[in-house]
Amino acid sequence: MLRSFRQLCLSVVLLGAAAPAVHANVVVVLNSRDATIQLLDQQTYADKGTFAVGKEPHHLMSTPDNKSLIVASSVGNELIFLDPVTGVQQGVAKDVLDPYQIGFSPDQKWFVSAALRLDRVDIYRFDGKRMTLAKRVPLAKMPSHIAFNADSSVAFITQQGNDQVSAIDLATQTVKWTIPVGKLPAGIAMTPDNKHLLVGIMGSDYVEVIDWRTAKTVKTIKTGAGAHNFRSLGDKRHTFVSNRVSNSINIIDTVTLENVGQINVPGGPDCMELTADGKTLWTTLRWIKKVAVIDVASRKIIKMIPVGRSPHGVFFANAAPRD
Repeated sequence: MLRSFRQLCLSVVLLGAAAPAVHANVVVVLNSRDATIQLLDQQTYADKGTFAVGKEPHHLMSTPDNKSLIVASSVGNELIFLDPVTGVQQGVAKDVLDPYQIGFSPDQKWFVSAALRLDRVDIYRFDGKRMTLAKRVPLAKMPSHIAFNADSSVAFITQQGNDQVSAIDLATQTVKWTIPVGKLPAGIAMTPDNKHLLVGIMGSDYVEVIDWRTAKTVKTIKTGAGAHNFRSLGDKRHTFVSNRVSNSINIIDTVTLENVGQINVPGGPDCMELTADGKTLWTTLRWIKKVAVIDVASRKIIKMIPVGRSPHGVFFANAAPRD
């Protein structure tokens, strides 16, 4: 098995995965406390198997060519590559330290890894085949989630340990600005019009809105307690935000910057994924070892599926757009 990060990325880009049948789509769930990846059948909700990975897999994303799904195992210090449709493991890269949250810039030239335990952000250049470390940027304390501006010139990082958001210039790998925000900032997302950053304030009950060009907070949007993470509705206007403490998911209008809807769901909703037709939302329930499947139109839960301890990231290949 390939172990070099750069070798593995080259292999994934060139070889890809065998073209599976469309009906083979699985839902990938990361059970962070169990250090396992669990696969679910998207249509029947059946458990299709669980396998062990490095400690604390938290977040995941597909590669730019959509041929691989990258699972970031933070305490395991590795990236696990899966077939995004079948969940079959393709390889492991073991020389990436503490990848808590990961992200490719929109232009696909940068790969960023937030190392929450190590208080730094690792920035890699990506040429479509290989990753090359550009710089490790110290950020105190507990860099958490990542967002980018539209032209891929800046990466934005929340810092849970000191209640701040920082902007990093990717060309120079230097910090442009750092500003204070609410308690325990977690998820961060750029609005589709590239005007504002949305920050989930996990230690309170709102989303903070930042004008990233002036580095100033311009508004707060009242949500539920424990505002945590975002998932776009794919309509270039609305986004979901999960509220882990109040057991709810709000819908934010990113044009008016208002809370326009709520879905009640128990168990600490966390990461979310949306079907391509926009009709069904899946969310991990961090506190009760389950995944909820929600009908978006009626805002009702269709199914509660048992999974492992502290489920965090969730993914399926046939998903709605993320902007």
